Amino acid sequence: MNSAAGDIAHAFVDARRSWTPIASYPGARPADLSTAYRIQDEAISIWDRAIGGWKVGKIGPPLSESLGANRLIGPAFEDAIQSERTDGNVFRIFDGGFAAVEAEFMLRLAPKGGPLPRDRVEAMDWVDEVRIGIEVAASPYAKINADGPCVTVSDHGNNAGLLIGKRVERDRWADLDQVAVSLDIDGRRVGEATTATMLDGPFGAVRFLLKNLAERQIEPQAGWWVSSGAITGVHEIASGSVTDAHFEGIGSISARVEANPG
Repeated sequence: MNSAAGDIAHAFVDARRSWTPIASYPGARPADLSTAYRIQDEAISIWDRAIGGWKVGKIGPPLSESLGANRLIGPAFEDAIQSERTDGNVFRIFDGGFAAVEAEFMLRLAPKGGPLPRDRVEAMDWVDEVRIGIEVAASPYAKINADGPCVTVSDHGNNAGLLIGKRVERDRWADLDQVAVSLDIDGRRVGEATTATMLDGPFGAVRFLLKNLAERQIEPQAGWWVSSGAITGVHEIASGSVTDAHFEGIGSISARVEANPG
């Protein structure tokens, strides 16, 4: 274990286990993605907690150029992934930390083996199901997004859970860019967009994820969910609030967030 990476990883894992906020970054902030993923890998090892998927987020310019990547990833643990319930879904966030919600398409991996997909069309063959969903991004460190993508990567990619909703029929996969998506928080519209604004789209996110995992010698598993990126933006949310994501012609999905008292 790298001592500095291990110390930072332990600090984040301890804070997440105890639902305790962190006032300042617990060490030297990583300046590159290699260091950031080293911290993330240490944290995954410390948890020894089953992974059920991965979140993929965007890195915008100019940082995408200086860091050499336009996306980032983080683990979504199996026990933090919920299927939509008729009686409602609740996700825990950190009192005094950061919390946001994102409308996303959720893609389920079905690894083929052999060469990795080179583009989003080939990536479709590595997916066996697409659903609508919500990512809950949350961290015990309130400045995680303000401090940039390397800090985001270092704390689990700023993920706290995924909500998996209605299935998208296979014949609509090629036309996901045409689906209008909107997000409301407590009944107020906070964002509208389509996946046409998301680099090379949800299947491009799968391509990026598979390449990242291969570089880290992590074997992709059948059934892992890929939270493929915020469509309408990253929207901060407070304890007790309800978010509703609407996917035109497919359906809607809703979740509430509540601060864990620690």
